[in-house]
Amino acid sequence: MKRMNGISATAVRFDEYTMWVDLSDGRTLGVPLAWFPRLLNATPAQRGHVELSRVGLHWEGIDEDISVAGLLAGRGDMMRQPAQD
Repeated sequence: MKRMNGISATAVRFDEYTMWVDLSDGRTLGVPLAWFPRLLNATPAQRGHVELSRVGLHWEGIDEDISVAGLLAGRGDMMRQPAQD
């Protein structure tokens, strides 16, 4: 997966409803935890065990991977099934 113009995550933190991702270009993204059910349901300790890489964020303990490109594009959990009408 290609990085968006070399932008990578430098830090991640959480509040009750939001994941905050600091980016290497100085921006901070606030993303609703509701977009990522595994993170929403994880304990603070599980959320704290994040690995930052050149392309995104990884939580081994809860099997979650989030790309910086996906965050910048406004995409949530791509594994969720769309609602059926």
